Amino acid sequence: MLTVNKLLPQGRGLAPVLLERAAQLELDWDVRQKSRFDATDDQGRQLGVFLPRGTVVRGGDVLVAEDGSLLRVVAAPQPVLEVRACAEHGSPFDLLRAAYHLGNRHVQLELKPDHLKLEPDHVLAEMLRQMHLIVTEAVAAFEPEAGAYAAEGQAHTHQHHGHAHDHQPPAPARGKPIGIAVAAAAATPHVHGPGCKH
Repeated sequence: MLTVNKLLPQGRGLAPVLLERAAQLELDWDVRQKSRFDATDDQGRQLGVFLPRGTVVRGGDVLVAEDGSLLRVVAAPQPVLEVRACAEHGSPFDLLRAAYHLGNRHVQLELKPDHLKLEPDHVLAEMLRQMHLIVTEAVAAFEPEAGAYAAEGQAHTHQHHGHAHDHQPPAPARGKPIGIAVAAAAATPHVHGPGCKH
C-alpha cells in the first residue's frame, strides 16, 4: 500500500504537464471530508491517505504519495438534490431564503448561480417544495461550501473566469493598525477585464 500524506490545494505551483500526467483519484464527498482513508487510484494502486486532522480534500486538489507520485483528485458523481427557483411562481430570491434555512440546519450546501445542491434528504426536500422550490434528484459531483471558518491552512477560494482569488485579509501596512489597512485595501476596487493580470 502506498502512503499519501501531503496535499497541494488545486495543484498550486505544479506545471500543467505534471497535472496531466498525474494518476486520478475519484472520491465522493463522504470520503473527501475525512483526513484518513483507503482508496484505489485509476492505475489500480492501493493508497493509504493520512492527512492532518480536519483536512478536507476538494476536487482539483493534488495528493502527493511517499514515492513522490502525484494524484489528481476528481469529485466523483454522487446522488444529490438540486434545488431551483420556480420560474412561474417564484424568484431567484427564493434560493437565497432556502440557503438561509438550510444553513440554520447546518446542512452541507453547494451554491451555484442558479441552483443549490445538497445530499439527499427527504425531509429537507419536502420543506423546500413547501417553499415553492423545484427539487430534483440528480447524480453529480458535490463540492459544498467550505464555510467562513475553514480549517487553518485551507483558505477559502473562488474560481472566476479561469483564475482564483484567495480570501485572506491583507497584511497590515507598516505603521498602520489592521483595521485601517483592511479598509484601505477594500477601498481599492478590483475590476475584471482585459487588463486583469492574474
